[in-house]
Formats: sequence, C-alpha cells, structure tokens
Amino acid sequence: MPTHEHEFLLELVQHRPSLVATLLAETGVPVPAYEEARLESCDLNDREPKEYRCDSVVTLLDSEKEPLTAIILEVQREYDKNKYWSWPVYLATHRGRVKCPTVLLVFCPDSAEALKCAEAIHMGHPDWVLRPIVLGPDNVPVITDIQRAIAEPELMALSSIVHGAGDQGRKVLDVLHESLPHLTKEQRSYASLVVALLPDVIVTKLKEERMAILDEPKNTLVRDWVDHGKARGREEGIAEGEAKSLLTFLDALGLPITDEARARIQECKDQETLLSWTRKAATATSIDEVFG
Repeated sequence: MPTHEHEFLLELVQHRPSLVATLLAETGVPVPAYEEARLESCDLNDREPKEYRCDSVVTLLDSEKEPLTAIILEVQREYDKNKYWSWPVYLATHRGRVKCPTVLLVFCPDSAEALKCAEAIHMGHPDWVLRPIVLGPDNVPVITDIQRAIAEPELMALSSIVHGAGDQGRKVLDVLHESLPHLTKEQRSYASLVVALLPDVIVTKLKEERMAILDEPKNTLVRDWVDHGKARGREEGIAEGEAKSLLTFLDALGLPITDEARARIQECKDQETLLSWTRKAATATSIDEVFG
C-alpha cells in the first residue's frame, strides 16, 4: 500500500521533472546537457497483457525535442526481491519505446535497505549485468545555502524531509523557512509536505519557536496529495484482496502456478485486470490461458 514516504518524492517530480536529473547527478552519474525534462507514462507494458508499472519516468530532451536520456524512478521503502525481475523489464521496454539510453534510479530513504536495492542483477547473458543506481539518505544533499534553496525548491523540500530530523536538521529547516518568501505560492506549499513527514517531536518544537509556516497542512497541494495517497491506498488495498482471492481460486482449481505467475498476480494493482484473470481461470487449463 502506498505511503506518504512513497508518494512525496513522486509529487515533487510531478511539479519539476528535472529534479530526477539533479538527483541522478548527485549519485555521480553523468547527465547530458538538456533543454527540457518531460514526464512520460509510467505504464511499461509490452504487447503482451503483462502489468508493468514503474513509479515515474522522465525523459531529458535536447533543443530539437529529441530524447537524450530517459530516467526511470522507483521509490522503495524496503528491498523487494520481485524487483530483481521487473526492473530490467522497465528499462528494456522504455528504452525500446523512446529509443535512447535509459537508466534506473532507485530512491530508498533507509541506508540499509538502499544497499540491498543496489544488488547487481545478472541477466544471464555474458557480461550483461544491471546495477541499479540507488539514491539513499547519504546522496541527498544537505542544503544550507539560501540561494540554492530558492533556485531548487523541490530539492530543498526533499533535503528537509530526509535530513530534517538529523544532526543538521535545524540548519536545513532554517534555510527552508528563510527561502519561503522568495518562492511562488505553490512552491511555498512544499513546507507543508515537509511537516507531514517530519517526526511529531520535531514539528512540535518548531511550532513552539518561530516557524508559523509549519502549521497543519491546509493548502490545496498537500490536501490533494494526502487525499490521493488515501484513495490510491484504498484502491490498491482492494486490488491486493482480489489478487489473494485469485491465487486461492487457482489453488482450488489445481492449476500449477509458477513463481513468475504468482509474482505477476501479486504485483498487479488493476482491479479490472485481476477480475478478467479470475473469469478466465474458471475455464482455463493452464496459467498461460489465464493471462492470455
């Protein structure tokens, strides 16, 4: 089920797609000079009816609107072994679609889990190894420079969320506070995103001092973001139940289920697709017929 920790970075990228390029550069990966960063569809399905959906996709374009590099962003609170199989599909599918180099950037707010997510994925073909580029807390810059905070408010918000409760948290939050008068109304609302994710003890202390901007989130952006997270959580919660029911149904029918097929069902978040598979299962003689 999606969480606030999962959604906040995706929300910031929605408002400024180039944030993904900035984060990629923070990991030491060269980023080509580009004119525009464009959000793409997150649906990474091939011609077969398989459900592959990443968290966010941004393509960097040159002055002629030609793609230079595509960046697939995945947010992982913890290591998921199923991603070992699906991440290569994301890259290959989108690379074939946009016909440009494509990289995988994984954001993991926990350092220990970030190390697990960085595990090399051996494709089986000689010398073909995918090494996920993982952005952990240590890679997110600690922004204490007011000029950078004003120039990159989305990165400032991310820095505040990741480092706000750490050793340099107060410096970061002070800069966030000082930058707000220089930002647009929408950019100022990022402060409420920060509040929604900081530990309560930190928020209480700031409110007791001087940061009036850290009131409970009431602006439209945050309200929409919270509502979206709740709605998506309910939707995917229902889908999770449908997936479990389908697996139970298949077991009762005695249809052999491969690990790949089981993972595909468990990862599917589309209720209509799951219902379609359930209907097909009633007359299927193999798992391939369920997906066909």
